[in-house]
Amino acid sequence: MSFAFPYGAVLNGSGTFDPIAAHRTFGDAMLENFPFDAFVSKTITLEPRAGNPPPRLWETPSGLINSIGLPNKGLDGFLESDFPFLAELPVPLIVSVMGFDHDQLARLVAAVTERDECAAIELNFSCPNVETGLIMGADPGEIAAAMEVLRPLTDKPLIAKLTPTAHDQAAVARAAEQAGADGLSLINTLPGMALDPATGRPWLGAGRGGQSGPAVRAVAMSQIAEVARATPLPIVGMGGIASGQNAADFLQAGATCVAVGTESFRDPAAGVRIRTEVVALLEIAGSDRPVVATPTGDLHRD
Repeated sequence: MSFAFPYGAVLNGSGTFDPIAAHRTFGDAMLENFPFDAFVSKTITLEPRAGNPPPRLWETPSGLINSIGLPNKGLDGFLESDFPFLAELPVPLIVSVMGFDHDQLARLVAAVTERDECAAIELNFSCPNVETGLIMGADPGEIAAAMEVLRPLTDKPLIAKLTPTAHDQAAVARAAEQAGADGLSLINTLPGMALDPATGRPWLGAGRGGQSGPAVRAVAMSQIAEVARATPLPIVGMGGIASGQNAADFLQAGATCVAVGTESFRDPAAGVRIRTEVVALLEIAGSDRPVVATPTGDLHRD
């Protein structure tokens, strides 16, 4: 299967839905009514990672703070144990990868692109480049340098996942486009922390984590609108989507398709519900063409 960024499609946020565990619980019914139009794998790194020390989650009034720390089996473990099942999913498979320098990213992309079942690759640029100390997805020069290394390695679509802490998100997006990205994904979590009410000390084992859920929705929509005005690249919009109306709002702001993350922890079938709701809203609107935000904030149809 290939991935062509279909307008209004509903994906999962990387690491927020485990189809292997869901299949153990719900059986083939999960596959027959799969919640998403494409599946994004949990981000994999070159070597296995244990992740951050517990506790790893803190529930807020409007979402979660997580400090998971990207635990994963590493490239070889993923390809051996997880990939065969994910390759059989009834929707396109997007593999998410993250490296701490260009060589790690290149080795990941080169290995994953050899698998025909991989429809696209998400480049999680939320980590620091150990060679410079800069967050790859927060600096136009860093993301351009990384894309220039990775683009020649594959003809599969490359989706650059941007960090929301960039000083100039539009400049980062333009740099990714000019260096060969096929699409963009935003936003990732915002930095956050929580205190143990009994001790007053940080609750999370790593001290801090990433806030997700409805609390970040307004920030996500603002950044999506900014990026959509800066580049024609398709955008996978995410950040607190919990309903079809939320998804429709993201499409209006400039997203091409959307991803559901935190809501799947509360409702494992959220993807089905949100997809049904957004399709109904598009039908009511009388068009499946994008509704995009202009720089003045008014809405118009392309």
